[in-house]
Amino acid sequence: MRLFLVDAFSDKPFAGNPAAVCLLDNEADPAWMQSVASEMNLSETAYLRRREDGWSLRWFTPSVEVDLCGHATLASAHVLWQTGALSASETARFHTKSGLLTAERRGDWIELDFPVARTEPSEAPPALLEALGAKALYVGRNRFDYLVEVESEEAVRGLRPDFALLRTITVRGVSVTSRASTDGFDFISRFFAPGSGIDEDPVTGSAHCALTPYWAEKLGRNELHAYQASQRGGVLRLRLAGDRVKIAGRAVMVFEAELIA
Repeated sequence: MRLFLVDAFSDKPFAGNPAAVCLLDNEADPAWMQSVASEMNLSETAYLRRREDGWSLRWFTPSVEVDLCGHATLASAHVLWQTGALSASETARFHTKSGLLTAERRGDWIELDFPVARTEPSEAPPALLEALGAKALYVGRNRFDYLVEVESEEAVRGLRPDFALLRTITVRGVSVTSRASTDGFDFISRFFAPGSGIDEDPVTGSAHCALTPYWAEKLGRNELHAYQASQRGGVLRLRLAGDRVKIAGRAVMVFEAELIA
């Protein structure tokens, strides 16, 4: 089977968020998929299998299968176009645990169509703000994550979370965000998911299903530019369209290999 490494939400290698993409010949055992993901030790390994009306797509962290992942979906679409499995004009159709997701080429950008995942205001669990070492302007939650707004970009960039304590909170992850002070961006964020086997995810497309409607309402516009301020960093173009979020990013293929185990 063919295995690819793609850096998503970046226009250059060794930045953005790396994802492994495996093209399956047949249905695979989930335990085997989890073992490969653990071996790859990336935030996500994606598995694609052709079906009559598109592609089956599943995502695994090094420790668990997840229901939604943005950067590995972007990486999967990039692989399909780069290998000729899809023509440049074709829409990538992915059947997932979060329903049908699509991706389209927009020049050298790839635009994902994901469901909105708005947060509702929530009480912060006792360990959350202590683990982040931050004061919150807002705490919200959806079925995946907590969303925490803090006072400034400097506060977001300066976070040094207690990951052991954060791991005790039973959610997929925590987005921490603020208005951006860097020119060219509307908001900035970081994403922590130690409970899912990832202390800090470099660029998290799915987290922007919550961040986009949150900031669209606060800033009064539906088109936004965002930066995820991990060590690798990543750029996202976002558009709120009713109950969908259009998440656009670029991608670079780093290597192709043959998986023989």
